[in-house]
Parts: sequence; C-alpha cells; structure tokens
Amino acid sequence: MEILRNKILHGSNGKPILWDAFWISTALPKELVVFVHGFKGFKDWGCWDLVAKRFAEAGFVFVKFNFSHNGTTPEDPIAFGDLEAFGQNNYSKEQKDLGLVIDFLTSAQSLIPSAELNTQQLHLVGHSRGGGAVLLKAAADQRVSKVSAWAAISSTNRSWTEEQVQKWKEDGVAYVMNGRTKQNMPLYYQLYEDFVQNQQQLNIEQAVKTMKQDLHIVHGTDDPAVPFTAALEIQSWKPSASLLKIEGANHVFGGKHPWLAEELPTDLKRVVDETVRFFKA
Repeated sequence: MEILRNKILHGSNGKPILWDAFWISTALPKELVVFVHGFKGFKDWGCWDLVAKRFAEAGFVFVKFNFSHNGTTPEDPIAFGDLEAFGQNNYSKEQKDLGLVIDFLTSAQSLIPSAELNTQQLHLVGHSRGGGAVLLKAAADQRVSKVSAWAAISSTNRSWTEEQVQKWKEDGVAYVMNGRTKQNMPLYYQLYEDFVQNQQQLNIEQAVKTMKQDLHIVHGTDDPAVPFTAALEIQSWKPSASLLKIEGANHVFGGKHPWLAEELPTDLKRVVDETVRFFKA
C-alpha cells in the first residue's frame, strides 16, 4: 500500500493543512475519497488510519486532512497544541480549506501519481461537524460526485440563546471542555459573527435541498453528541437519500482514541463497507 503522510498544503490565513493519502498502486485510475473530520477532531484520531486502509483496499485513493485551524500543529498533529488557532476557527474557514484540498488534489500539482487517480469521480465523507461541511460543499461544488455523511450535524446554528450570545460578545470568548484531553478550549466570538454574516452559505437544510449529488446518511441510534433525529431531518430534506441506521451505535461507531486494535470496531467496519458499496453503486 502506498501512503503519503503529513504532507503540507497552505490553508486559511496561511495556516498549514496537513494531509495523508492511501492507495494501492495498479496504474489504473481510482476514484477519490476525501474524508473530513469533525469538531475537536483530527485526521489521525483513533480508527481513521484503519478506515483509510480499508477504502484503499476497496480500490479508492483515500485522503484525510486536518483543517488549518483545528488546533493541532504539523510538529504534533495528534495534540491540541495551538488553542489560539482552534479559537479562531469557523465554518467559513473550513469551507475554504476543503475547497483548497479539492483544488489541490484535482490539479497537476497533486503528489498522487496521475495514473492512479480519477479526478472525475470525487466523493466526500464527513464525520459529525465534518458531515455538515461536506453537505455544504457538495451543494456549492459540482466536482463532487457523491456524499456520505456520518453522524452529521443538521445545522450550523447551535441554538445559542440571547444571553449566551451577549456574554460571548462581552467576554470575546467562550470555552468548551475537551472531555478526553481535559483542555478548556476557546471559541472566540468571531465564530458567531461568521455564522451570522454567512447564514445563507452555511444553511445545511438549504444545501441538502439543492445538492444534485447522491447522498448516503449514516447515524447511530445511541449517538450522545448528535442525536439520531439529525439524520431523519437531513433525509426529510432529500427523500432520495439512503439512510443507514446503526442500532445502538454511538457518535464514533465504537471507535475511540487511541485505538490500539488492528481491526475496526464492528459498527465502524459496517459503516465503511456500506459507504464503499454506496460509492461503487
């Protein structure tokens, strides 16, 4: 298996996007899958390498990347060492980063050999907030062929109350606890300002209703982070979408970080295999 790891692309505001690619060389063009991580996520989390290898074994070129402002650094891509960048992240920066990744991978500058890559078949997979990101991108970018949304958010509006917004504005920052690392992670008020200024472009409902691509929705019934009802909402906006309901599955389909086993958890293995089937159909 061919693996490119921790390659650097310039992202939003000059911050680096770190990316990996996995494929098996056959000198035949393969469809491209780009994977988008979620909030407090990163490309090297838990099971994502095993997911990448399984897609590669199924005949795809699989690329995963870190958003430029996800809080990790090129020097230590599995730790949140740049909380200032994390606090300055927003939905629009993530859309720009995803666009830059697609531009690069479909260009002559791509480091993946052209003989191995079919850039006319570009599929997106997004997890959690990354699921929302791929839905928004597909509606705006016709280069995208198919979309699979795993445990995806159905709205970028986090139902902030007037009181919360006012305090956020006065303080300039709000904090969110990372249950795994125990870090108090900042969210600067610019996140809310970006949401307000770009509500139309960041409207997931509108994106799903207008997107032309085939859509595959995957969600666990015991997801504590994004409720299963989000999947039902998304499907209601695009009735032709397929919905894979994973009974009893949590937000990460049985995965965790670090993941030390050599096999995927049962639920996530099913998610990957069904997504492969969807992309190949």
